[in-house]
Amino acid sequence: MFKRLLFAIFISTFVSINAQEPRDLLSIPGPIELDGTEFFLSWSKEASKTLLRQQYMPRDERIEDFNQILDFSYFTKEIDLELAVRQKVESIQKRAETDRLAKVNVTESPDGSEFVVDYFISEMPDKGDAFVEYNIYRFKPYNNGTAKNFLILAYAKRIYGDPKSAAKALAKQRDQLMLSLIEYKIPEIVVLRTENN
Repeated sequence: MFKRLLFAIFISTFVSINAQEPRDLLSIPGPIELDGTEFFLSWSKEASKTLLRQQYMPRDERIEDFNQILDFSYFTKEIDLELAVRQKVESIQKRAETDRLAKVNVTESPDGSEFVVDYFISEMPDKGDAFVEYNIYRFKPYNNGTAKNFLILAYAKRIYGDPKSAAKALAKQRDQLMLSLIEYKIPEIVVLRTENN
């Protein structure tokens, strides 16, 4: 079950948003500021009994053509850190078979308590604009004092247009974006269940 759930997150990190007002399920104060940009809660879902997700975007952006997005995937159970990282890396390596710009890196925190997987992917759709996307996934076991939980904090930045130019521009921003996400102080998470659960 866990493998299917985690795989679903990796395949569909950024989802369609419905029109209703999102509810803060994780008690995260907003807006979130990251690298000089304010991100506002744009979507939330209790995906299962053990997974709650929230996404944040700059105020005037839409999921259909976003430039930046933050995603909190919070598991209310203990998850094997190295397994989660390995699955993410393998998904990008598989994509690289058909996406020539796909490239993945893994960074471990000095104390081994967190991993960061960062990678590039590209899309050249038949309709719409081509884009290159730079993603950073921060994998963090999260102990709230009473239980061992797990957080995947994901950030994505897209540049639309010529893939070669977009890839070069994102590569120049990589170090700063990585530093911003690594230094982001994750707030204390308190799960607020929806009324029907």
